[in-house]
Amino acid sequence: MPQPKRAKITAVGHFLPESRLTNHDLEKMVDTNDEWIQSRTGIKERRILKDEDKATAYMAIRAAKEALERRGMDAKEIDLIIVGTVTPDYLFPATACFVQKAIGAANAYAFDLSAACSGFLFSLSTGANFIESGRAEKVMVIGADKMSSILDFTDRTTCILFGDAAGAVLLEASTDETGLIDYVHHTDGDTNKTLYQPAGGSLNPATAETVAAKQHSVRQDGRTVFKKSTVMMADVVTEIMERNNLKAEDINWLVPHQANKRIIDVTADRVGLSTEKVMINIQDYGNTTSGTIPLCLYDWKDQLNFGDNLILASFGGGYTWGAIYLKWGIK
Repeated sequence: MPQPKRAKITAVGHFLPESRLTNHDLEKMVDTNDEWIQSRTGIKERRILKDEDKATAYMAIRAAKEALERRGMDAKEIDLIIVGTVTPDYLFPATACFVQKAIGAANAYAFDLSAACSGFLFSLSTGANFIESGRAEKVMVIGADKMSSILDFTDRTTCILFGDAAGAVLLEASTDETGLIDYVHHTDGDTNKTLYQPAGGSLNPATAETVAAKQHSVRQDGRTVFKKSTVMMADVVTEIMERNNLKAEDINWLVPHQANKRIIDVTADRVGLSTEKVMINIQDYGNTTSGTIPLCLYDWKDQLNFGDNLILASFGGGYTWGAIYLKWGIK
């Protein structure tokens, strides 16, 4: 029986807003301080898209265009665009539709995927499935979020955590042994709503009352989410390594979702990986939700070698969590 095609990343792109919001800036806004934020989260600053006329689509478009430029590819070659996001420009149409039009991907269809901080990982495996099945040859996968648009900057439990950014990758059929080899995804419905946005959906549509109560901003039970994510991130990395008979020495890089440095450290320690093998940039960007993992791939692109073994891992609201094992395919 012929083996299915394998999808591999052939280019990366990114976008970061120019404006920086430092911990010292936040000290003037809420009751917190730089030492507390760094010790609890590892974050020093985050990027904020301040332009009122720009949102998630703008960042996703910029990241997608860079990925295309780095690959030297015409957008008309793209078959499919998937945007992982929880901050779409509108509930509908999909943000991916704006990306498709703006980059000139006339032959592509496009849709958004919502899985909170696991959005990019779920989007990446979805895009890979299209290539493996032969239904698509070239897929653009983007993780982008303007988290500042759903933050209450008087709530110190959430406003210190998040930033705005976008990252994009091109997926193409592999002609070698590199590419996405395996993935494991999980969901456990968070009926207690420990991480959610109370209003704006069909259950609680926008009213003067929901706006006044700031119910269109992120709410989080930080202690519960921290405990859950610390266990699940480490468990899913262990799971995918065991499924593929991988030991710590076989892994070149762990690419974890950048939610909290302590969670990243626990995950790396559980699977026996030294800090030198872990991509960490949370100090510069904070938690950009769907953007964190592609941003890591972009920041480390010059240190990655053809054939390197990477484990990508995430945990997000929902609850959603997962891991991907891939071999780096860019020479």
